[in-house]
Amino acid sequence: MSRTVSDSDPRRALATLAAARGDSLAALSAMLGRNPAYLQQYVQRGSPRLLGERDRRLLSDYLGVSEIVLGAPPARAAGFRVPKLDVAASAGPGALVDGEIALGTDTLDPGLARRLGLKDGQAAIIRVRGSSMEPGLFDGDHIVVDTANRTPRAKGCVFVIRIDDAVMVKRVASVDGALVATSDNPDAAAVAEGAIVVIGRVVWQMREPR
Repeated sequence: MSRTVSDSDPRRALATLAAARGDSLAALSAMLGRNPAYLQQYVQRGSPRLLGERDRRLLSDYLGVSEIVLGAPPARAAGFRVPKLDVAASAGPGALVDGEIALGTDTLDPGLARRLGLKDGQAAIIRVRGSSMEPGLFDGDHIVVDTANRTPRAKGCVFVIRIDDAVMVKRVASVDGALVATSDNPDAAAVAEGAIVVIGRVVWQMREPR
């Protein structure tokens, strides 16, 4: 999810990350709205001694690393905690559930959580079951669901939904004021008929490379 850097010195880490991307420190300073010498002075002279919280957050998001790499105190760089629910979002006929039982929590990089627009108490991790959303989602994938985003657009995006008592993950679009759910796998069975209740939009998938 985020890149890792072995250098424990945030100034050297910043210089290494910038060089790896082909970005000059002057260009990154301009991105922060600072004078061109701002980050050069920070890296070479240690002035300022620490990056400000705003600057560190913007650089963390841009470079794809945890803020702790750029000098954030460990308490401030703690991961974004997301509950894991005992619910299988079926990519097949639908998983019947009586309730949502928390299995514990998992941790997302706080920079990633901000990029995804996630807020505390408005996200969950659930497991995908079935093959109807392949090749995007496979059986056993764990997905991050933004439960604050429940409004499908005309273009259609992937959502976790409920039809009657069945929870499933489907591509959902708003067509002439009505919600239409479809599978990505052309060989999948037709989606069951019934009123669609949107649980949240799928914004991230957590999977080992295949």
